[in-house]
Amino acid sequence: MNIHEYQAKAVLRDYGVPVASGAVAFSPEEAVKTAKEIGGAVWVVKAQIHAGGRGKGGGVTVVKSIDDVRAEAKRMLGMTLVTHQTGPAGKQVNRIFVEEGCGIERELYLSALVDRATSRVAFICSTEGGMDIEEVAAKTPEKILTLTIDPASGYSGFHGRKVAYALGLKGAQVKQCVALIGNLYKVVTEKDASLLEINPLVVTGDGDLLCLDAKMNFDSNALYRHPDIVDMRDLDEEDPAEVEASKFDLNYIKLDGSIGCMVNGAGLAMSTMDIIKLYGSSPANFLDVGGGASKEQVMNAFKIILSDDNVKGILVNIFGGIMRCDIIAEGIVAAAKEMDIGVPLVVRLEGTNVDLGKKILNDSGLAIVSADNLDDAAQKIVAQVKAAA
Repeated sequence: MNIHEYQAKAVLRDYGVPVASGAVAFSPEEAVKTAKEIGGAVWVVKAQIHAGGRGKGGGVTVVKSIDDVRAEAKRMLGMTLVTHQTGPAGKQVNRIFVEEGCGIERELYLSALVDRATSRVAFICSTEGGMDIEEVAAKTPEKILTLTIDPASGYSGFHGRKVAYALGLKGAQVKQCVALIGNLYKVVTEKDASLLEINPLVVTGDGDLLCLDAKMNFDSNALYRHPDIVDMRDLDEEDPAEVEASKFDLNYIKLDGSIGCMVNGAGLAMSTMDIIKLYGSSPANFLDVGGGASKEQVMNAFKIILSDDNVKGILVNIFGGIMRCDIIAEGIVAAAKEMDIGVPLVVRLEGTNVDLGKKILNDSGLAIVSADNLDDAAQKIVAQVKAAA
């Protein structure tokens, strides 16, 4: 789950991480009120969307008068902001963040993430802040330091000092960095964050460290432990079909292909998408119904898949372990009768009660194509979709 910058900074502030004063605004009037409350002579107006590259797209502006705060708020609110991460369709800006300005001496890069290769929290830092870290990694990888923290021993001061020296910090800044890295480590571990990116981390004109931007993602499987984080969810920033799927405990991600996939198990889903690509087509989605889906979940899965107009065929690939093949078959038949699916449907079942499941499909009288294995299923659905094109 993603949250907005202003929300991420509120989380960081609770952990003693240095961030600038600011507040969210949903109207020009609120933006002006916030700027007046902050005081000073320089403010930054930032569009709040779940995507990076806002500055390049006109979503971040430094202003030096209250009138300019109002003008920028009017310009941004309601605009469609297009960045390299939003795609050409862009995202509508429904809220903005008004923050106090600060003098910047240096821009640095800092992030913390869960490194699945080492099963540790990894900190990544670079002196090249304010840039796309992917570009830095490609052109000057020697300017990036990656440091992992052993969960058995936890964070120690030497971790922070190593980051500080890699960033070229000196004097009191080193002490600040030690405290900063320690607090960020607590945020990641205590809030089950999967990514925390600060780009840029700046050295201000006064020589202090300040998190000028913040991006946070959280492990969705751990959200039950964090109702305060769940309350920050902005459904307007998510795909409507993905939001609908979450209501039924379905793991769904929309893709840009033409073959809808309904599979139980993430690994099996990935394999299914791969073999569809192997035979010359593309998956329209990732959809994992889980290990114990009910007939109702199967029906809702079909509805979500078919809500995508790009879907020209559906491949169901189920291995019946905890989930019985006959239950899946009943759900498929019920969905096909209720919804008039209208696109080619290929089903591959294997595992518990597979013979009964196949019999239910064969006796349904519906145009459901049964497959013997995954390879056979992929070839059949790709051929049918191409024939119908």
